[in-house]
Parts: sequence; structure tokens; C-alpha cells
Amino acid sequence: MSAPSQKTLDAFIACVGVKNVLTSSDDLTHYTDENRDLYKGKTPLVLKPGSTEEVSAIVKLAVETKTALVPQGGHTGHAAGGMPDESGNQIVVSMERMNRIRHIDIEGNFLIVDAGVILETIRNLADENDRLFPLSLGSQGSCQIGGNISTNAGGTAVLSYGNTREFVLGLEVVLPNGEIWNGLRSLKKDNTGYDLKNLFVGAEGTLGIITGCVIKLFPKPRGKATAFVGLNSPEHALKLLTLASRIAGNMLTTFELMPALAINCTLKHIADTRAPLADEHKWSVLAEISSIRSEEDAASTMQEILENALEDGVCEDATLAQSVDQQKALWRIREMMPIAQRQEGVSIRHDISVPINLMPEFLDRANAIIDAELPDSRRYTFGHMGDGNIHYNLMQPVGSDTDAFLAHRGEMNDLIHALVVEMGGSISAEHGIGRMKRELLAKTKDPVELKLMKSLKATLDPNNIMNPGKVI
Repeated sequence: MSAPSQKTLDAFIACVGVKNVLTSSDDLTHYTDENRDLYKGKTPLVLKPGSTEEVSAIVKLAVETKTALVPQGGHTGHAAGGMPDESGNQIVVSMERMNRIRHIDIEGNFLIVDAGVILETIRNLADENDRLFPLSLGSQGSCQIGGNISTNAGGTAVLSYGNTREFVLGLEVVLPNGEIWNGLRSLKKDNTGYDLKNLFVGAEGTLGIITGCVIKLFPKPRGKATAFVGLNSPEHALKLLTLASRIAGNMLTTFELMPALAINCTLKHIADTRAPLADEHKWSVLAEISSIRSEEDAASTMQEILENALEDGVCEDATLAQSVDQQKALWRIREMMPIAQRQEGVSIRHDISVPINLMPEFLDRANAIIDAELPDSRRYTFGHMGDGNIHYNLMQPVGSDTDAFLAHRGEMNDLIHALVVEMGGSISAEHGIGRMKRELLAKTKDPVELKLMKSLKATLDPNNIMNPGKVI
């Protein structure tokens, strides 16, 4: 698409008012650059609408002038899905001003909010009303619920509660022709044709702009038990997961797998962290039980799991947090791993999933591939084993040349993703596709699925104005 004329830019500015616009003369890097600096985009305008009607006016003008739009939430993604390209012709539509809490219904266990509401605000509001919103992310202090829905965000509680898709009861969306679809229904059962809301969950803004949503709330747990467990191998971690699931059922809300390298790097680089166990173990698991009944119920359930695991030789050692502060200390180790990783050096990263029962096999086969191709790299492998999602990251060797190491990125990505596909997994478990994995999706997606996706895009957005160049 060609660059918008000044007349066109002035018309867009009029949609939201000059005080709600940033122009190329401002510092726009927060809105234009990928947050890990892998891509740097340009835009003539950042528009900040304050209502659904203003978003509709922007989209209608974009159709009329054939101007590309990039919907943007908190801009915390990892797939370059919410940024403009380098042409300088795409206009960013930031949802940050659309941050109203529209309605909360405690008896009905739902909340209606604008798309720009910060995730942490929602979690706190639920907590204040004796409810739980289970989506929990490292970026929850800045990411927005509309972006979470558009990327179908995962997080640490998927094992028990599911992905963001499971929390969405209804949506309000500005379609690519500017029409407003009001699907803000709070029904749990609505069997009246196609479930349209699911077209937009995970679509990364390519089919429309989410402006509002109805999201589920859950009973607030009355008790939590958090344990840090030392193990010898991923095979033992899988046995522990099976044991914990049998005893706890859906009370098992977290099961995070971590290697010794990731723990040691976190202890090295992150203040106020200390080793949870007396000895180092090759692998560790952070597990959490949530009970809607009591602290005692959660603690006794976890105690039963640990006693059985130790007796069966599944784990080598374990500690059970005895206070909220101890729970936070254990969680801090896991939550700070991505930050510690960046401080230790650059990495070649993979956000993948495989069937849970195949996780140990995947790690063995992936490690064998890397041993043959890039043996000096360090395996900084951690993540949500309970739902089959692992971050298989290769960290540069100590003292190595950064550019020389990163030169292997394409080759390593091809090898690991080929293995993932062979094992029936996904090349993007929770970070999405965006721009970063667009070509990879085209190579690995089933041709029939890809054809359906392209047909949907062409039908809903025939002018290709909605976040072009992303996903497909």
C-alpha cells in the first residue's frame, strides 16, 4: 500500500482528536519496535481511540483510503504481531485509552471490560470481589486483555483452567469494513450456529479489532500449596505429573519443568533468590495445588503427592512452602528465568508444544540433534510441562562470539521445528505467529487448514487493511 497523504492523515487524526495522536515527530519506538529489538518498524501515526465508535470511524476511513492498520495492545508479544512494518505506511491503532470496566457480575461470574484494560487490573478486581481470573503472565502489569485474547495467551495456569480462549464468553469487534459486531453475551450455552467469537481469539488482529469482551471469573481458591521438587530426568517429571494428576485432579494448577542451568542462572543474576533445595538436581519441578475448600486441603493433597513420589523414587528431594512469602520466593525463581536468561547471554529460542506423554522423548531427540550440530550451546529448557508447552532455548556458550552463534539460528530453528512437526506438535505453543513465524506456518501447516485460514481472511478483510503481513 502507498503512503497515506497528509489529507488522509489529517482525516485519521480527526477521528480521535489531535491530543490522542502521536506523529512521526514523537518518539514512537514503544509502538513501532519489536520488544526484543529483532524488528524495527515505522508509522506516520499512532491513534489512541477512546471508544468503539472511534475505532469504527478509523476502520471505515481505512477502507475508503486503502490504508493499512495495525491494532496494538500492550505491545508485549514475542512474535512481532503488534508492530508496523518498515514501510512507514501502516497506522498503529493503540487500545490503551479504552480501559473501562463496563460491568461486573459476581453471581454470574463474569466481567465486561474494554479491550485496553491491563491484565493485572482484571486479576486484582477479581480478587477484590472474592473471585479469580486465572490468566497469569510475566507481562501482566502491562499487557492488555484485548491483546491476550487476540493471541490466545497461555500462561502458568493452562493445566487447570485452559488458554485464554476458555475464558471468553463474548466479544465486541470492529470488523474490517467498520461495522461493529456486538457479541457481548455472557451465556455459557448458546448453540445458535457458528461460534463467531472464536474466529477472533488468536487471530492477532488480522480479522478485526477487539474493542470489548465478556470474560469468565472463577471461584477464588481458599488454599494453595506450592512445592519445589528435585528430580533426575524429564521421565521422572512425567511420572510425577501422572501421579499428581491422579491424586489432585484439576486441583493441580501448575506444573513447571526447569533444568539446573536455568535455576543456577536465576540465582546468579536475580536478587533475593536462593536455592530451594540443599543439593543441586538435574531437573526440578514447581508444582502448585489450589483448593476451593481450605489451606489444609491443599497442603494435605500436596503432602500425599510428595510422600508417594519420594516413596516410589520418582523424585529425589522436595520442599513445601510454609507461608505466602515462601510461595512467592519459589515462584520468583520460575518467573525470573527469562530475565536471567537474557542477562546470561543471547539465545536461539523455540516456543513449542508436543503431546505431554512425548515430552521426555522430544527432549532426548532434540538434544541429540543439537549435540551433533551445535554441541557447545547450553540448553536453557523450561516451561509448562503440565500442558505440553516447553521453551526449548539454546544459549550461547560462555565466552563465545554472539554474532557467530546467532548465525546458526535459521538452521537450528529448521531442525527443531521439523522434529516438533514430526512428533505431532506445534511450532508456536503460546506466543503466536505474528510476523516472526509467518513463513514457518506456511511451511508446516496442513494445506487444507492454511487454505481455510486464507479464505477467512479474504472474506472478512478483502482489502487486506487489518494487520497485513501477519499470520498468513
